[in-house]
Amino acid sequence: MSMGLMFNSAAQAATGSGDGKAIFDKNCSVCHSIMPPPKNAPPITPLASRYHQKFTTKKDGVNHLVAYLKAPEKNKAIDPQAITRFGIMPALKLPDSELRTVAEWVWDQYNPNMGMGRGMGMGQGRGMNQ
Repeated sequence: MSMGLMFNSAAQAATGSGDGKAIFDKNCSVCHSIMPPPKNAPPITPLASRYHQKFTTKKDGVNHLVAYLKAPEKNKAIDPQAITRFGIMPALKLPDSELRTVAEWVWDQYNPNMGMGRGMGMGQGRGMNQ
């Protein structure tokens, strides 16, 4: 039994597909922070809020995010204002299993106490282009 667990852990480590946070850290964190303030792209927690606003199920939200990560386009963006501010991200050239794992991790970063991801301006107009 321990041999099976070792093999599974080794396989996940080799593919990197078992841990969404590790995939994020390796491939996404150069541009995205998890919490505001932003780096060179929108922070993950407000993006997760946007996905929860738009999609009622994790499956639908994750499927949309995976498709977006493969081929980002402005008309597919969950937050068009982020595209205006940061531009279109490059497509991620990762295996589907890793895209799905990181998309599930992003979905799970939703924090209902954070509000709906409108930024740190607290309604004072300090968001875009300020």
